[in-house]
Amino acid sequence: MQISRAEAAYVILNRIKEIRKERGSCLVAIDGNSGSGKSTLAGQLAAASGATLFHMDDFFLPPQLRTEARLNTPGGNIDSERFVKEIIKGLEKGRTFSYRAFSCKNSSYIEKTAPHSTVNILEGVYSMHPDWQSELNLKVFLQIPPEVQQDRILHRSGPELLKKFTELWIPLENRYFEFYGIRERCDYIVTV
Repeated sequence: MQISRAEAAYVILNRIKEIRKERGSCLVAIDGNSGSGKSTLAGQLAAASGATLFHMDDFFLPPQLRTEARLNTPGGNIDSERFVKEIIKGLEKGRTFSYRAFSCKNSSYIEKTAPHSTVNILEGVYSMHPDWQSELNLKVFLQIPPEVQQDRILHRSGPELLKKFTELWIPLENRYFEFYGIRERCDYIVTV
């Protein structure tokens, strides 16, 4: 179902409440184009629902794992194995757990604690990766026109990172979206 950004938080929060009432818990993924507002929407939803929020950027593939074969695999530029081991398995325990967030800035790991919650949100590109897609109860895709995306990334990150996004990250994201049919598998497509 396609919804506007203006109505997204209201519609998605109501669906989270329904799923939590039906199942007891809800695991939400918010995927989509870089610069489309995934972090902002996820933050709003987490604040309103008391959700624990996980950022896919914390699972960016460290340099020592960035092989040509790995980067040629759609969705291969995140540490999906570590995500399953630390987040998906952590959520299955039904209690507070710890995980390691990768810092691209200094190529190190930061220990984080994930408080137990009946609502958990995975935010970021690759949050609907096929390795855990069957675990998701609600899938949301944020879509943005390329010219708006370029403008937002330029203002957020500057010209040097825009060039890297344009030449490397956006093509990898688009290949992942297309290869796995991410948009088509979503419950909601939010147009920005």
